[in-house]
Amino acid sequence: MRQERTEEITQLLQGWRAGDRQALDRLLPVVYQELQRLAHFQLRKERSDHTLQSTALVNEAYLRLVGMNSPQLEGRSHFFAIAAQLMRQILVDYARRHRARKRGGQVETLSLDDTGVFEQGKSRNIDVVALDDALKTLAKIDPRKAQVVELRFFGGLNFEETAEVLKLSSITIQRDWSTARAWLHREMSRGRSNGR
Repeated sequence: MRQERTEEITQLLQGWRAGDRQALDRLLPVVYQELQRLAHFQLRKERSDHTLQSTALVNEAYLRLVGMNSPQLEGRSHFFAIAAQLMRQILVDYARRHRARKRGGQVETLSLDDTGVFEQGKSRNIDVVALDDALKTLAKIDPRKAQVVELRFFGGLNFEETAEVLKLSSITIQRDWSTARAWLHREMSRGRSNGR
C-alpha cells in the first residue's frame, strides 16, 4: 500500500478514535479494497460450496467495526488485524450455525495451505470450529502466540506486519509462528483422535 494511503488511513483512524464519526464514513472507501482482499483471503480457505460471499463478509465486519465505541486502533496494521479478528468470528459463528442446522452433520472445513497452521507447502482440510477452539485454548496458555496465528492465518499479515501490530521483532514473530503451528497441529490431531 502506498505510503500516502497508509498515512491517510492512520489519520482517519485517529479521527474515529477521537469520536469523529465522519472520519469513519471517509474511511470505508479508502480501506474497502483491502478489506475485500482480506475477505477473499479468508474465504479461499473455505470449502468450495461455502455460501458466504466476500462482500457479505466485508459488510458484516465493517458493521461490527462501526459498532465499536472509541476503538483504540493504532494504525493501518492494527485496523486490519481487528478486521481479520472480526472476520474470523463471523466465519466461526457461520460454521457453528451451519453445523447446528445439520445437527452434527458434515464439518465445515478450511484448507490450510502454505500460509496455514501445519507444515509449509502441505494443504489440509481442517474444521474451522476446531481451529477456533484450539486457538482459544492456546490464548489461555500463550496469548501472544494465538495472536500471531490469528494475524498471520486469518489476517494474512506477513511477519513484518505482524511484528508491527504486536510491537515485536520479526524474528520473534517467526519463532512464535513456528511454535504455535506445531502446538495447534498436536492439539487438533489429539482432538481428531478423541473423536471431537
